[in-house]
Amino acid sequence: MQNHDESLNGPRRAPRRRPQGLVQVVHDWRADTRISRNLTYHARSEPQAADLVPLPANLATNVRSAMDRRGLTKLYSHQRQAFELATGGRDFVVATPTASGKSLCFNLPVLNALSEDAHARALYLFPTKALSRDQESALRSLMNDASLPHGAITYDGDTPGDARRAARDRSGIILTNPDMLHTGILPHHTNWARLFANLKYVVIDELHAYRGVFGSHLANVLRRLNRIAEFHGSKPAFLFASATIGNPDEHASCMAGRAVTLIGESGAPTGARRVMVYNPPIVNAELGIRQSYVKAAVHLTSDLVREGVSTLVFGQSRNNVEVMLKYLRDLLRRDNISSDAIVAYRGGYLPDVRRRIEQQLRDGEILCVVATNALELGIDIGSLEAVVCAGYPGTLAALTQRFGRGGRRGGESLALLVASSAPLDQYVAREANGLLQSPIESARIDPDNAEILVQHIKCAAFELPFEGGESFGEVPDDVVQDALDFLVESHLLHPVSSSNGATRYHWASDAYPANHVSLRSVGWDNFVIIDIEENRTMAEMDYRSTHTMLHEQAIYQHAGEQYQVEKLDFENHKAFVRKVESDYFTDAMTYVNVSVLEEAQHSALSSMEDVTIGVGDVSVIEKVVGYKKIKYHSHENVGYGEVQLPEMQMQTTGAFWIIPEAIVQAMPVVRPVVLDGIHGLAYALHTVASVGLMIDPRDLGHSLGDRKGEGELPDKAAGTPGFDPTIFLYDRIPGGIGLAPRIYDEREVLLRRARGLITQCPCQEGCPCCVGAVIGDAPEGIDLPSRKLITLRMLDKLGVTSVH
Repeated sequence: MQNHDESLNGPRRAPRRRPQGLVQVVHDWRADTRISRNLTYHARSEPQAADLVPLPANLATNVRSAMDRRGLTKLYSHQRQAFELATGGRDFVVATPTASGKSLCFNLPVLNALSEDAHARALYLFPTKALSRDQESALRSLMNDASLPHGAITYDGDTPGDARRAARDRSGIILTNPDMLHTGILPHHTNWARLFANLKYVVIDELHAYRGVFGSHLANVLRRLNRIAEFHGSKPAFLFASATIGNPDEHASCMAGRAVTLIGESGAPTGARRVMVYNPPIVNAELGIRQSYVKAAVHLTSDLVREGVSTLVFGQSRNNVEVMLKYLRDLLRRDNISSDAIVAYRGGYLPDVRRRIEQQLRDGEILCVVATNALELGIDIGSLEAVVCAGYPGTLAALTQRFGRGGRRGGESLALLVASSAPLDQYVAREANGLLQSPIESARIDPDNAEILVQHIKCAAFELPFEGGESFGEVPDDVVQDALDFLVESHLLHPVSSSNGATRYHWASDAYPANHVSLRSVGWDNFVIIDIEENRTMAEMDYRSTHTMLHEQAIYQHAGEQYQVEKLDFENHKAFVRKVESDYFTDAMTYVNVSVLEEAQHSALSSMEDVTIGVGDVSVIEKVVGYKKIKYHSHENVGYGEVQLPEMQMQTTGAFWIIPEAIVQAMPVVRPVVLDGIHGLAYALHTVASVGLMIDPRDLGHSLGDRKGEGELPDKAAGTPGFDPTIFLYDRIPGGIGLAPRIYDEREVLLRRARGLITQCPCQEGCPCCVGAVIGDAPEGIDLPSRKLITLRMLDKLGVTSVH
């Protein structure tokens, strides 16, 4: 089997790749005590040989010839298994490691079907436009080698009108994304009758990306697709491909609405991989603050780049990516390494810029790329030897996916995690030996969420009238009927009775429903960023990020350069920036207020009946109130500024612990100190919920406030002020993704785990690893207990003991 290895000669004016470069860097790190003493984990996995099997006997002759031309005379065992399942009409999900040849698992059966039936059609779904374009190029090349006349075309918002007509009329394979299927294809299925009448396969790549709200919406889009395919006379098989997640078969079955076969054993070879965790040294023992993980990641990456090791660095945010890019270029300029050899890749860059970077990576013209999670997905970016994660991405699944981007050509690779001072990162650094061997998290969706379901039944009714008693996927008939009745009452559907007593529900509105249903958690109302000196559009940014990164006087960082936001035209969604030479960047300060809209259920704490724990719908209001100016390199605060922007309001789900004012008054310290301790408890609950439920901490918010909507909650204790401190843990995704109910189910266990986290932390006063920063200096002459101590006293008062 051909290796497909491509030599990487390095970019122009960059150090050439040295055969022992990676090995030498690792050797130097282990020999340097300043680095080795901070390595909390170092393991090396041995290479694995390929499990090769012959090409299937029933593979079409022209497809076999195409494989022969590429030197592919055998398949990996999981590719052969996928071919046999697909050609037998079976649904499958292939969940094997990165770079294990998953594309052939669905490309071979699709091309085989096109060879056997000139009318056969296939639909490919990818979560991003970039992946569609990347796969289109590879697919066309394979189809040309197989002498297949069927076209393969990407159908998205960038596809020209004439190409769209050709796609509908002649193309054998349509590559698109869920949003375009939702708004551009399903509502116009009569124009796509040839596709749906002959649809044999639906390929859904990067299944692991469809979680939470996005995944719940897509499951309903697939219900609509199945309904339309059945109307046109076809029943396609679903072929899923996923990176490593804990429940690939369960997740795929929930998406497809029927049982899906798992292909989980990979026959692909793997190269040796070193996995290391670096925990930066402590610089302030009292506060538990460590050296900047961003700087540590930059310095370790610079060692790799100097040795010619092709490296991918993952940052936690767009700001982090741009800061690290600047630091790396500044640091390596003294080694005569060109800035062109070190680039950034993130959302917001225009498509042509991202395509150019992807091609340069494949061609070996770039030695180091600093990226957000935009490069987590399976875009072919060639051979990389090292992956550096600056900060834990929140889940083992995401970390595994990032680490998998290195060593894609079978050689030895390095996967390095640089931990931040954040509590979850410190937990990973302390427990790396066991945690990195733990099971990967599961992907969760809730396609039967009432709000999401009704939106898609509305879209489905627009596409085809509903018959009375008709099912919708695996949704119970009575639930579908309730939704139809609700839409009739809302004057969106019109029921028509036939002579035999059956009822048909027709769309009765002028509105086009799919246009008003966003599949993703962020809106489609992006802001464009305009360089006012060159009068050109530089990039774009989503609505929520605009508040924190494009407010007036913000320093917007782009490709390692700084631009100051001169004007934010909020009404027209435009930000006007001017290039500047700035020695600082800006960091927005946000105020959050959470209130209860409607309680779903509640219960009393078993050890303290006065404490109520509830779950329900909450309103989250965020407002950017100002920004800090942070000096490059030293990271000192050199000033503040005000921001005048509207509030951002989100309705979601949350769990809440209500502590009666009477308990606060009974504590032996002043009220502000008690509230600070409750802040510490909220902080610890957020950490243990993220770890215990195996979720990304960025998907979960925490806040301390007063309970609102008193009519929905139990009466207050008599004689208390109108403020009962309430800890909120809420889903940070509009509408919720099912985290709050899971937190409520584990409500008392989480309290005990929070106590365990605090008591086991080695700090004295409280630190970012347990209860957050200490409250600060006490007034002169007053001896106040630490946040850590008062939090533990509060837990004593609540009768909460730790769980081991």
